[in-house]
Order: sequence, then C-alpha cells, then structure tokens
Amino acid sequence: MSKVLADKLADMIILGPKEYKAFCEIDRQLFVPEGFKYKAYDISAIPLKEDSTISSPLTVAKMTHYLDLENVDSVLEIGCGSGYQAAILSKIVRRVFTVDRLCNLIKKAKERFENLNIYNVNAKCDDGRLGWKTFAPYDRILLSAYIDNIENYLLSQIKDEGFVLAPIKKKDKQIITKFYKNGKKEEFEECEFVPIKKGIER
Repeated sequence: MSKVLADKLADMIILGPKEYKAFCEIDRQLFVPEGFKYKAYDISAIPLKEDSTISSPLTVAKMTHYLDLENVDSVLEIGCGSGYQAAILSKIVRRVFTVDRLCNLIKKAKERFENLNIYNVNAKCDDGRLGWKTFAPYDRILLSAYIDNIENYLLSQIKDEGFVLAPIKKKDKQIITKFYKNGKKEEFEECEFVPIKKGIER
C-alpha cells in the first residue's frame, strides 16, 4: 500500500528517485492512531493530540522536495509529531534530528523508529523554537509547524550554505518559505500547518 501512496504522490508532484523510494519504504499506517488506520493512505492530515497532526502525505512530500536534499548530510526537524516526516527523511539523508514539545509524541515516535530499525534519527522532547544546538550546524532546518517569523537563533544553527524551510504566517495565509543566513528568502506556495507553541508538555 505504501507504493500505492507513493504513486498517488508522484502523479501530483515531481518526486526524485530517493524521495519516491522513501515513500515506498515507510508505511504511513504505522504512524497513524488506531482509529484512523483506514485513512492512512489518503491524501489528508490526521489529528494526533491537542493541535498536533500528521500532515497530509502530499504536504510531507512537498516539504521533502523543497528541502533540496541532494548531498545533504543533516536535517533538524522542529515538530516531530508522529515521526512520519523524520522517517521519510531518514531514508534520504545520513542524520536526522527531530524535536517536539509533547513528550508523549516523542516517546511513541522513538518506539516507531526502533520497530522500523531506523537508527539515524535522534529525537528529543524540548521547546523546538530553540532548535537543537548540540549537533549544529545543520544543512537544513525544517519547521513542521507555522511560525510568524524566523529568529536568528535558528539561522545561527544552519551551515553558511544551508537554509531554514518553514511555513510562515502572512496575514490570513501560510506560505512555505526558505530563509538563508545572508537574509535572502524564497517563497513557494500556500500551505496549512498547526502553529508552533512554546514550552514542554511532559
């Protein structure tokens, strides 16, 4: 069924060979709450806890594509959720780091990574707005929740040639945007994510 989902996505957007293979290898059903298993291969977001969701696989595919992962070694994801996006990234880059403020979600994501024999993902419960300085600088930082603007503390955790990819709130819509250290930015398309929140919930 994962290949069926990958084929659906490939009909909707351009997927590189590594991206397509990742969606074939990672079964979204394993990341979906029990009551929503029947929707695992739909092109739709699924609720998790509070305002957290498993993004639509189309959104995950778009964000993965916009990360431009050719020859990329490390990615930090802010907003782990179920772990599905991090699992996809684990099949494309050497090292993935992921943070979520909801400790219960991190615990479950770690269990999924272990069950899938994914050992190149490091996950922790923390306030994602602060990034993860320990392993910085990263080639890419991905926000899987929208934010009003990108602060310097995140830009300081990317390599000079890297960028932060984030959904940015602009008036009444969200725009997928790349932010570079030199102040340059690129805007892509509208999207819909839950908001980033401060603090930790244990």
